[in-house]
Amino acid sequence: MALPHCQPGVWPDEIPSGRFASAIRRDSPEGCRVGLLGMPDELGVRLNGGRPGASGGPTAFRDALARYASAHASGIDWPLVFDAGDIQPAADLDETHDRVSAAVEAMLAADLFPIGIGGGHDLTYAFVRPIATRLTGMVGLYFDAHLDVRAEKGSGMPFRRLVEDCSVRGLHVQGLDRFANSDEHMTWFQGHGGHIDALGPSDPLPEGDLFVSLDLDVIDQAHAPGVSAMNPNGWTPAQVEAWVRAAGRCARVRCFDIMELSPPNDAQGRTARLAARLFLSFLESFSERA
Repeated sequence: MALPHCQPGVWPDEIPSGRFASAIRRDSPEGCRVGLLGMPDELGVRLNGGRPGASGGPTAFRDALARYASAHASGIDWPLVFDAGDIQPAADLDETHDRVSAAVEAMLAADLFPIGIGGGHDLTYAFVRPIATRLTGMVGLYFDAHLDVRAEKGSGMPFRRLVEDCSVRGLHVQGLDRFANSDEHMTWFQGHGGHIDALGPSDPLPEGDLFVSLDLDVIDQAHAPGVSAMNPNGWTPAQVEAWVRAAGRCARVRCFDIMELSPPNDAQGRTARLAARLFLSFLESFSERA
């Protein structure tokens, strides 16, 4: 199955048969529950003055995933995953966004649960847009050091655009770094139904259809140096994993993405391996859905 504007994802030449990644389908989504979409674009990051490198995120993620986790992990019935490949970025940010949305539309038509790997966080807007168009009044739950509600184009704009363009009716951000967010953005966020750290991972998630987005910069730089903007006082991996598991388990969560993986800034591939771990944690909980 070829998705519009996509090319095959890049994997290591050899993946041992005992690894989880060896079971990921690349030829056909038949029988698969989950679709994986790479979004290798960093134009939005550059426009916001972030550290370049996020365009390599999907490839670094696949490389880390290929070297981690058993295909037959004890007590886990992994859902079948189809790798839909990588979006081919355009020179224009809006055109790249349109390509991402078209690919997600194709995944939905194939009855796949979309999981995205990026790439600049602006791509979350394009990734969620076709789902929010179908499910009017969605609520966003995101883990991020930044509000990402800028008016101008760039990686800091996705959640404002989803509210203004796609009828998203509420935003819940967890892990915010107040030092890294302006009063202007906070005022807009709170004036549009935004909530900051209002929940815990064991609490019921907000009511309604949800999209969930993980910006890896919510994690402390000691654990996740390979991001577009390092966090000097962020979460631990265990904190993030608890939230990711809660999201995977909730049947009202309609899509999930992991964003801002920047391999040129990732000493020893630590962030990529953590991203792979969090992806697997989501899948394990997703497999428990009725």
